[in-house]
Amino acid sequence: MSEFAFSPSPIAAVPIIGASAVFPVHRIYCVGRNFAEHAREMGAEVSRGTPVFFMKPADAVLVAGDVPYPGATADLHHEVELVVALGVDAEGTIDASAALELVFGYGVGLDLTRRDLQAQAKEKRLPWDIAKGFDASAPVSGIVPVAQAGHDFSRRLWLEVNGAIRQQAPLSDMVFSVAEIIHELSKLFTLKAGDLIFMGTPAGVAALQRGDAFRAGIDGLVEFSGRIAR
Repeated sequence: MSEFAFSPSPIAAVPIIGASAVFPVHRIYCVGRNFAEHAREMGAEVSRGTPVFFMKPADAVLVAGDVPYPGATADLHHEVELVVALGVDAEGTIDASAALELVFGYGVGLDLTRRDLQAQAKEKRLPWDIAKGFDASAPVSGIVPVAQAGHDFSRRLWLEVNGAIRQQAPLSDMVFSVAEIIHELSKLFTLKAGDLIFMGTPAGVAALQRGDAFRAGIDGLVEFSGRIAR
């Protein structure tokens, strides 16, 4: 094998709760419009047709330290989400009945969004990658392995900002289940161990300001906290 022309960047990784090993991130898939009330607040139709997908780079994960306020925006929004971590490579389309066998564990994360850039792109019918896939746009908790977490989708997903609840909903409110999303993604991509899936956000998205403190969690499972850097 040829030598690299220069040293490659370190592999992005997320802590595994209760383990010394870490979870190496392969790709980050994100689901849009997966809570009906959020879809409505964004002026979108709610449909049980085809899920909406977009992606973030693997190194957008942030697991410690302040969250930097990104450039080129004056309207940074929070979107709290269930994060699904896959631990098995998959070949071809995965049947929904077998999809949960791919899951390594669960966490909670924020899909940070430069809302003004997204709105501009939507207005011009352009892709909105720059609104979603910027540096440190995926702050995330540690991953709780399935052996500890189970597959309990009745839990409440929530986000506090400066001590006040901004978003909350039971995971059962998701339009598409975890198994259905894995099935649909597997039609489009070869899923790999190390993939993270951000499962969509409930209503209540709003702006974050420099200095804001946040705490995100899933009842009885996991939580993490941080601050938007000044």
